[in-house]
Amino acid sequence: QMQLVESGGGSVEAGGSLRLSCVASAPTFSSYSMAWFRQPPGKERTLVAAINWSTPRTLFADSVEGRFTISRDNAKHTVFLQMNELKPEDTAVYYCAARRGAPTRAATYDIWGQGTQVTVSS
Repeated sequence: QMQLVESGGGSVEAGGSLRLSCVASAPTFSSYSMAWFRQPPGKERTLVAAINWSTPRTLFADSVEGRFTISRDNAKHTVFLQMNELKPEDTAVYYCAARRGAPTRAATYDIWGQGTQVTVSS
């Protein structure tokens, strides 16, 4: 089974930027739609952004639209989340996820990474 490993999390001040990366272990990466979810302490896990496996189609949470971008490099089996203009409410554990077929807003993904912490201070 394909495995996902996230990196790039850390602590940043409000208004700063971070770039998360998620590397997949399998060459079948290009056949998966990819997504980033996040889970603040004591709250449910929700979609941040997703990208289709076969088209440039993307999905974003309303709260990050215009500040975050998602992209993928199939040759490197990697999906990225560029996060700009970070806010304290962006603080959460960020998870990379993969699924066959079109991306969804629900957490109906088959494969998950271990997560990476993002902390934004005011």
